Amino acid sequence: MPVQRLVGSGWLALLGGGEFTFGETVEVDRAWVSKAGPGPVAFLPTASGSTEYGDFFTSYMKEGLDREVDVVPIYRRRDSRRAKNLARLDAAAAVYLGGGVTDHLLDAVAGEPALEHLGSKLGGGGVIVAIAAAAQAFGMAARSIFGGTSVPGFGWLPGGVVEPNFDPGHDRRLRALLAAPGVTWGLGIPSGSAVLLGPAGEVEIVGTVFGIEGADGDLSPMVTAIQ
Repeated sequence: MPVQRLVGSGWLALLGGGEFTFGETVEVDRAWVSKAGPGPVAFLPTASGSTEYGDFFTSYMKEGLDREVDVVPIYRRRDSRRAKNLARLDAAAAVYLGGGVTDHLLDAVAGEPALEHLGSKLGGGGVIVAIAAAAQAFGMAARSIFGGTSVPGFGWLPGGVVEPNFDPGHDRRLRALLAAPGVTWGLGIPSGSAVLLGPAGEVEIVGTVFGIEGADGDLSPMVTAIQ
């Protein structure tokens, strides 16, 4: 199945979910950290709206992966325009978008300078990481918490959508996203698994990830894996 992403010389890591405080994402986090150059990891708590999320993530990254974290306070649209926040995104080796509610992230970042800077980060060789609800935001469409309807995503996956915390035995939500206009393929990413999309069409899988073409297509595991 062809998997496409926004052009750039960096890596886009889409994580299905999991609690890092319980060690559920250690394997996938090691994978994307290995792609990042020297420098801090910028953390965006946007999707959750939580001020504590960043504190827990900072401790986890420092103790478990020896990486410094800069929590960038982007919660609303005006935060996505602040020059200080944009400069902190630019200074990071990687940007990690935490989970929460997809609508919150889209409302605060879509169409704003912060998203442009994330695109420039990917284009310039940096790493963009998104987990759970944040990962879904990068597709062509995302499922809204309000009524379960689909809303436009960031569009970083041309023709593609993402269903995080995926259970292959219950694929109704993924197939519903595939019915959105312009969508031709989808990824179902279970908790603890990830897809890493590289600069020259590389696709690296951590754990088990499922791909599907078309709303009526067959669901199948993707086999390219990090050794």
